[in-house]
Amino acid sequence: MKNHYFPTAMGLYLNYLVHGMGVILMSLNMASLEQQWQTNAAGVSVVISSLGIGRLSVLFCAGLLSDRFGRRPFIIIGMLCYVTFFFGILTTHNIIIAYAFGVLAGMANSFLDAGTYPSLMEAFPSSPSTANILIKAFVSCGQFLLPIIISLLVWAELWFGWSFIVAAAIMLINGLFLLRCTFPPHPGRRVKSVTPTHEQQPAEKHRCALIDLASYTLYGYISMATFYLISQWLAQYGQFVAGMSYTLSIKLLSIYTCGSLLCVLITAPLVRKTVRSTTLLMLYTFVSFVALLTVCLHPTVYVVIVFAFVIGFSSAGGVVQIGLTLMAARFPHAKGKATGIYYSAGSIATFTIPLVTAHLSQRSIADIMWFDTGIAAVGFLLALFIGYRSRLETKRQLLISPLAE
Repeated sequence: MKNHYFPTAMGLYLNYLVHGMGVILMSLNMASLEQQWQTNAAGVSVVISSLGIGRLSVLFCAGLLSDRFGRRPFIIIGMLCYVTFFFGILTTHNIIIAYAFGVLAGMANSFLDAGTYPSLMEAFPSSPSTANILIKAFVSCGQFLLPIIISLLVWAELWFGWSFIVAAAIMLINGLFLLRCTFPPHPGRRVKSVTPTHEQQPAEKHRCALIDLASYTLYGYISMATFYLISQWLAQYGQFVAGMSYTLSIKLLSIYTCGSLLCVLITAPLVRKTVRSTTLLMLYTFVSFVALLTVCLHPTVYVVIVFAFVIGFSSAGGVVQIGLTLMAARFPHAKGKATGIYYSAGSIATFTIPLVTAHLSQRSIADIMWFDTGIAAVGFLLALFIGYRSRLETKRQLLISPLAE
C-alpha cells in the first residue's frame, strides 16, 4: 500500500508551510519595513496588497499551461519567485520596487497552486480531498510558527531580516529536494486517446460541464468571500458589536485558527475512509450559515467566542479545498485549468468584497456580518446544487459501466 509519491507530497506540503509564512511576513515586520522603505503603515499595506494582484494576474494561465507542460516546472518557478521575493524585499529601499516584488510573491502563489493541487490529486487518486485539505494544515502551521520565530528574533535583539532568510533557506533546500523527486504523470496529453466509438460522449460531457463550471466557479467565489470576511472583521465585530475588550477580541482570531486546524484533522480521515466530499461540502456550508445567523441575532460575548471556533471549523478548515477537489474530479483532464478558474474566482472575491464592506462599515459593523450571512446562504444553496449534480453524475456512471463491460 506504500505510495512512492509520498516524498514528493511532503516536499509540496513544505512549500505551503513557507507560503503560510510569506503571506504574513511583511505585516508582522511592518515597523521595520516602514523604516527601510521610508514610508508609513499605509505604504507597507499597499505593498502587501500587491500579492493579490500578482496572484490573480497569472493564476488562470498557469493552470492551463500546467495541464500542457506538466506540474513540476510551475512548482519550481513558483519556488524561485518566492525566493526572489524574500531576498528582494530585504535588499530594496524603494517602495515601488518592493511593490514589484510583492506582485512576484503573488505570482509565486499562483504557480505553486497550479502545479501542487493537480499533482496531489494525481499522486493520491483514491483520496484527493484528503491530500488537498492537508495543504490548509501546513499553511496554518506556517502562520503559527512565524510569530514565534519573530518573537525569538526580537528577544535576542537580532535583525528582522533573519525571518525572511529562514523562509528563503527552507524554500531553496526544498527546491533541491523536489528536483530529485518523482512526479505523477499528468493526463493532459492523453485526452486525444479516446476511441472513435465514443465520439459523441465529449459533446454530452461538455454540455454538463458548462453547468458545473458555473456552479463551482461561483462556489469558489462564495467560499473564499465567507471566511475572508470573517478573518478581516471578526475582531472588530467582537469589540464594537459584542462589547468585548480589545485584548479579548484579538484572541478571537486564535480561536478561529484552532477551529480551522481541528477541522483539517477531522476532515482528512473522514473524506479518505467514510464520508463523501459532497456531503461534507453541504454540511460545512450549512453550519457556516447557521453560525453566522446565530451570531447576528445574538451578538453576546460568549456567543461570539463559540462562533469564532465554529466558523473557523466550518468555513476555513478545508471547505475551499474540498470544492476544488470536486471541481477537478468533474474535469479530470484539466485539473490545472480547474484550479486556475476556481482560485481566480476566490482572488476576485478578495478584491471585490472589501469594496462592499468598506461601504457597510460606515453604517455598522453588524451589517457586515449580516452581509456575510447572506453570502453563506447562497453558498449553502450552491452546495446543495453541487451535491445534486454529483449524485446525477454518479447514477449516470453506474448506468454506463455495465454497457461498457
